[in-house]
Amino acid sequence: MSKLLTGGIAIAAVLTASVAGYRLGAGKWPDPRTWTAASAPNATVMPADEPKTRTVLYWRHPDNETDFAAEPKKTSDGRDYVAVYDDQEADFAEAKPKEPPKGTDGAAKKLLYYRNPMGLADTSPVPKKDWMGMDYIPVYEGEEDEPGTVKVSVAKLQNTGVRSEPAAMRHLVRPIRSPGVAKPDERTLLTIALRADSFVEKLYVNETGRHVRKGEPLFRIYSPDMVKVQVDYRISTNASGSADDKGALQRLQNLQLPEAVLAELKRTREPVISFDWPSPVSGVVMKKKAIEGMMMKAGDEMLRLADLSSIWVIADVPEQDIAQVRVGAKAKVSFRAFPNEIFYGRVTFILHELEMATRTAKVRVEIANPDLRIRHEMFADVEINADDGEAERLSVPVSALIDSGNRQVVIVDRGNGRFEPRAVKVGVRGDGFIEIAEGIKAGENVVVAANFLIDAESNLKAALSSFTAEPSAAPAEKQP
Repeated sequence: MSKLLTGGIAIAAVLTASVAGYRLGAGKWPDPRTWTAASAPNATVMPADEPKTRTVLYWRHPDNETDFAAEPKKTSDGRDYVAVYDDQEADFAEAKPKEPPKGTDGAAKKLLYYRNPMGLADTSPVPKKDWMGMDYIPVYEGEEDEPGTVKVSVAKLQNTGVRSEPAAMRHLVRPIRSPGVAKPDERTLLTIALRADSFVEKLYVNETGRHVRKGEPLFRIYSPDMVKVQVDYRISTNASGSADDKGALQRLQNLQLPEAVLAELKRTREPVISFDWPSPVSGVVMKKKAIEGMMMKAGDEMLRLADLSSIWVIADVPEQDIAQVRVGAKAKVSFRAFPNEIFYGRVTFILHELEMATRTAKVRVEIANPDLRIRHEMFADVEINADDGEAERLSVPVSALIDSGNRQVVIVDRGNGRFEPRAVKVGVRGDGFIEIAEGIKAGENVVVAANFLIDAESNLKAALSSFTAEPSAAPAEKQP
């Protein structure tokens, strides 16, 4: 009974409070959904939290998501731009700047501005989109573009295979190729001719092309004049005693009698009627006119010998290349008879005149021929190392040069994706390198692969910049 009484009293108290609230209010029942922490029945009022500091990043147009401002601004119809704070990321996630990169010291880099994604000369202090809807690219401290340079992303560099090498001092050897013909060494040619009329009694060397050694007998002769001089020598020595008569001895030497004949004459004091004529040198018989049994007049050529242990190759070098050839330059010679062999030699002479018909110069290359395999008149292919022995030259690989015909350009790698097209003056080429006479210094990196991509980027940037450049002011008229 007591529990029922207590419950009724509680219900009555609630109804009384509700009626009182209705009468004291604005003519309506209180809505629990509108209660706050302070107005709720029996609520304890809590102290408010400290206000959180918020930073305004920029202001955005209330209707246009691509229109930003660095300071408070109004639209054309008088409405205020909406402030975008650093803790907002729902509606403005795309426009919110990305986290800035960090420097070598670990601190975040300072954001300088936003640049046009197409390389136009247009920057913005706040995020922006171009007319195609592309986001402007943030530029941080240390990443600003230098005049005359182009920046390429790391991803694009890796995908296109851009590669750089340093310019360095090198010996440039330019091969000059020309046809040639083997010739005997003219310095070794020797004609066998007698200084008195003689009869060939025996011809030991009776064929052209035969190889003879020095001292080997060539033929056997009988010469009445040579016998007469020997008799005169004997008479003069007998008249003067045992001493040799210098006049008679000089006449024997003038006829170039062999040393063996003179020794026999001095020993026996008897003239040698017929005797063998030895070869004065070693060589090959190039020409033979003597025939066994014939009479040879004084001065007639009997045999012609040549030493073929050293051979000449006469190369026909074009007129435009002759200035690069130097005496002493190394040369490689290959003969068509020996296609898999290379013979090495040096340039020993350059003829002083050109062939009028072919406009070529005769260049003599001397090579060794110890085994006599190389025959004269053989066709050869000659490769002369032009500029051999010259000083080192500043050079880069040939692939680094972009030659448009009226100007030559190389792409200098400035690091961190920056590249600078630079005009250069070139010199000689050789061994896959080209001399750079002016434009770059030793040690600078130049692009040797995919440099046409960077050149295209640079030309695009220059072309787009020309559209946005302000027209120059017209010159003022001259005052009279």
